[in-house]
Amino acid sequence: GEMGAEGVQGADGKQGEKGEQGSKGEKGDLGPAGVMGPSGPKGVAGSKGGRGAPGKKGSRGAKGARGDTAKLLRSAFSAGLSKPFPPPNVPIRFDKILYNDQEDYNPSTGKFNCSVPGAYVFAYHLTVRGRPARVSLVARSRKVAKARETLYGQEIDQASFLTVLKLSAGDQVWLEVARDWNGVYVSAEDDSIFTGFLLYPD
Repeated sequence: GEMGAEGVQGADGKQGEKGEQGSKGEKGDLGPAGVMGPSGPKGVAGSKGGRGAPGKKGSRGAKGARGDTAKLLRSAFSAGLSKPFPPPNVPIRFDKILYNDQEDYNPSTGKFNCSVPGAYVFAYHLTVRGRPARVSLVARSRKVAKARETLYGQEIDQASFLTVLKLSAGDQVWLEVARDWNGVYVSAEDDSIFTGFLLYPD
């Protein structure tokens, strides 16, 4: 016969049992940052880095204390003759002092007394008149240099000489003229001068 009319819907059935675990889903979105954790232990020291660029020039330092001033050794004299024709074969006494601050030259004896060992320059400029002049430079009682000027009559001339000597403390230097060769002259217009000075000390 014909199908009957649709029946009334039945009541819901009971909940079924838990099904098996499904397959793994896709990776979810990154969550918010968590709270910072505690500091870890100190790491091992790294290797030495390369040398950096030079720093800027520093400011100028304070001025240092003044150093000791080296003692400057000095010795010099220059003296003129006050009377013409000095006695022969003895030191000529140049008694008109032009310079003798260290007093190494003695005008009463005509001798230079070395107080600073070293190299010295000695020179003379003598006026010669009327007769010859034979002049010797004496050092350590030895004639180390000799010169002559030959004049006669009323002629007048000048004799000059210069040398370097090495002296030790206590050495003496002077000028003298020979007998019969003594035309060393001086007047108001003419001088005869003996000079010496330290070139450099030992």
